[in-house]
Amino acid sequence: MRCIETTGRAQPERLLACLACLGLAASVVVLGGCGQRGSPAPMAPPLPSTQTAPIPPTPPTPSRATAAPSTSAPASPSRNAPVPPAAPRIAAPVLGPPVAARTWQEFQLNAARRLVAANPERSYLGVPPDPLLAIPVLEVDLNADGSVRAVRVLRRPTQAPDTVQVAVDAVHRAAPFGDMTRLPRPWRFAEVFLFDDQRRFKPRTLEP
Repeated sequence: MRCIETTGRAQPERLLACLACLGLAASVVVLGGCGQRGSPAPMAPPLPSTQTAPIPPTPPTPSRATAAPSTSAPASPSRNAPVPPAAPRIAAPVLGPPVAARTWQEFQLNAARRLVAANPERSYLGVPPDPLLAIPVLEVDLNADGSVRAVRVLRRPTQAPDTVQVAVDAVHRAAPFGDMTRLPRPWRFAEVFLFDDQRRFKPRTLEP
């Protein structure tokens, strides 16, 4: 509403009316501004939902306990596997009956030959090596049937002393040495054992 200036008595009334109109307009403007400030801000429109493809599960890593066995591990033997044959044992030599001697010289030669025959893998007949490994000397007492009564060591070598027992065992393997009743007492003989580096012996009686 516009305010028009007039003359006369109506001028004050119109002036008051004009001021009232201006105040009402200002009030409307203020109220309009407050209403705009108090109203909530408009919300943004929701974004369109998008569907994502499902992520495949990661395969579990095998642990040490469930890991596949190594191909280099030896396979367990089968129960039906053939068993290898045992190593053949060396059979003890079969000695013939001892020969009865009429003299001590004959008996000594027969006893030395019998020592070698009863111990083929522990004796030799070739030329003794130089130097020898050991030279034990035994004295053997016999019974009337030629069995061994006692064995004494007359010489024990300081080198390879184990050869003494080898010689003693060889005497027991060769017994009995035959009928002794044709020979004078005491029924006793001595033998020298010539050992090589392989711990094989040769009776000194068989040396030329």
